[in-house]
Amino acid sequence: MALEFVYAQPVKIYFGEGAFAKLTTVLDECGVKRCVIACGRHFAPTAEAMKEKDSRIAAVFGGVEQNPQLSGVIETTRLARETGADAVIGIGGGSAIDTAKFAAAIALGDAEAIAYYHGEKPFPEKRLTIIAVPTTAGTGSEVTQVSVVSHGSEKRTINNPAFMPKAAIVDPVLSSTVPPRTTMNTGLDAMAHALEGYWSKNHQPISDLMAIEAVRTILENLEKAYRDGSDMQARANMAYASLLGGLSFALPKTAGCHACSYPLSEDYHLPHGEACAFTLDSFVRINADERLELLCRRVGLSGTEELAGRIAELKKLAGLRSRLGDLGEVDLDKLAHDCAVHGLMNNNPVRMDEKALRAMFEKLA
Repeated sequence: MALEFVYAQPVKIYFGEGAFAKLTTVLDECGVKRCVIACGRHFAPTAEAMKEKDSRIAAVFGGVEQNPQLSGVIETTRLARETGADAVIGIGGGSAIDTAKFAAAIALGDAEAIAYYHGEKPFPEKRLTIIAVPTTAGTGSEVTQVSVVSHGSEKRTINNPAFMPKAAIVDPVLSSTVPPRTTMNTGLDAMAHALEGYWSKNHQPISDLMAIEAVRTILENLEKAYRDGSDMQARANMAYASLLGGLSFALPKTAGCHACSYPLSEDYHLPHGEACAFTLDSFVRINADERLELLCRRVGLSGTEELAGRIAELKKLAGLRSRLGDLGEVDLDKLAHDCAVHGLMNNNPVRMDEKALRAMFEKLA
């Protein structure tokens, strides 16, 4: 069969230590006259200080939660509308960036956020400029058109071109104060992005190349960054790997691990990266085929068993939950059902129905 694929990546990426200092230049290049910042509480004081120095920053929403809530989107949207902003800057992990994406996409609309959240209204044709500044090495949200937002007990993954940032500033220095456990959670999230983009039914050659490089770089640097957060070479390499991970799944989309991560987060309160890592080594074994064996050889491993073992070792090193017993009382029937019906499971190369997923989880008892 002749090689055939479509590849597109519209985000302008500024990468490097100290790249955050280029924010003013990026605002100029994007033609931003007035903007708001969405960030978490940790970064909020810095964002407020930035607001005092640059008159184009009209307001700061500093209350983004670890699992971003629609209420945060609503508040960011309100600030954008009231200040007449033409851009939203998301600074932080995927939560802050996803909040900024959603707010920018609906700020020029005439409906409430809940209507867009539930798909009752199409996203407006015009949107505010989105600038993404990740402070963790894991989500890759700065180069995708996906926003993951919760509302009450509901957690939705919305994929829409309206969420694509115009620019991304990836500065490894911003991740230097991330605590070890978060470093591991986000690093394994990046690993899941790369592997799932690679084995997704929708995989394609350019994404495959970035996935392989991301996996290799994570294997060589994640433990170093976890053990010594001040190791800037390891931090820079992980920021690069996270970016590649985002690029490698942006078009193919994720698969089984991410499908399972949603009920694991919603019902058992695992942070997103830990929830993805929970089944990652299991899916390496389930999805093992000639292509995955090739990836393993290209990153310096003997095969899929060694890859699964390395992932398990990293989880153990950081004390991440990896057995059903770590979750408390588990409704296995509901867990298997909720994982099976998630749309991302359709991207998995091996068909995983409730029976297959229950058998996978039983091995983790």
